[in-house]
Amino acid sequence: MNLTVLGAGAWGTALAISAARHNPHVLLWARDQAQARDMQAARRNARYLPNSPFPDALRVTHDLNEAVVHSRARGQHGGLVIIGTPMAALDGMLQSLPADVAALWLCKGFEKGTGRLGHEIAMALRPHARCGVLSGPSFANEVAANQPTALVAASFDTTLGDQAVAAFHSDSLRVYTSNDPIGVEVGGAVKNVLAIATGIVDGMQLGLNARAALITRGLAEMTRLGVALGAQTDTFMGLSGLGDLVLTATGNLSRNRTVGLKLAEGLPLAQILSDLGHVAEGVYSAATVLQRAKALDVAMPITEAVVAVLEGRITPAKAVGALMSREAKAETAGVRVQTPFE
Repeated sequence: MNLTVLGAGAWGTALAISAARHNPHVLLWARDQAQARDMQAARRNARYLPNSPFPDALRVTHDLNEAVVHSRARGQHGGLVIIGTPMAALDGMLQSLPADVAALWLCKGFEKGTGRLGHEIAMALRPHARCGVLSGPSFANEVAANQPTALVAASFDTTLGDQAVAAFHSDSLRVYTSNDPIGVEVGGAVKNVLAIATGIVDGMQLGLNARAALITRGLAEMTRLGVALGAQTDTFMGLSGLGDLVLTATGNLSRNRTVGLKLAEGLPLAQILSDLGHVAEGVYSAATVLQRAKALDVAMPITEAVVAVLEGRITPAKAVGALMSREAKAETAGVRVQTPFE
């Protein structure tokens, strides 16, 4: 299959490297012309993945038209575009694609300003196009290093999931399919906020019991919001829900977890982000997650506490104290799970 990856950040590059190991028709597009030229010459992405050389088959271009035309060439499974840009650029990327081009995006979070998820952006721009999301617990450097990883491709069009399997499934990368892009996207967005919370708990050295409790209750928050938005409950027990949450909340490579650790140390947010040097999506999506939850009358106390800390309205210690002093309730309150007899 002809595969085009739009976006030469760490994640887009890692997937292009992975696919090109078994597919000779992979093209990686970089917005910056100098970056594209340097990557093609050096055969690596020196900025994001300096220790991961490109397979011989992987080509790099700055020409967006060339990248789109490449994706339209048809093989046994058809062409496919992977959008590896930040959420802020998804709208523009989708508008640049012809209606007959199948696309999966990698970005996680809510669009700033509108609060839309990726599938909501796509429905407004390309209501009849074949679109979806590729997500799951994955650090880019591990995928680029050919370490075992599992992802989920979710779309209302089931054949698109099959294309993702054909494009990426290998000995080291396993791709599952899902017909619940809403749930997959909610998991990918909310887990970043919860990772900041977990980083705060770990940074305050509150113990493994506290970490386990926070992740579990965070999963409940994620599920409540997802179900209210139309997602399937079971999705949140899968790769894009529990799986991605555990990885991002506990993995030392997680930028969002790092933000939480540094907030617990008392460092100002501006300094943390400056030192980080990369985008921590949870910082920018936390307020939007809370806004959408309130509009749906969904309780998300952990998210609310993270927003208050990020905005400087409360200290991490007071946020933890407020969560612990909440009124006791039934564990499954607010999440209705359909039984097999209904």
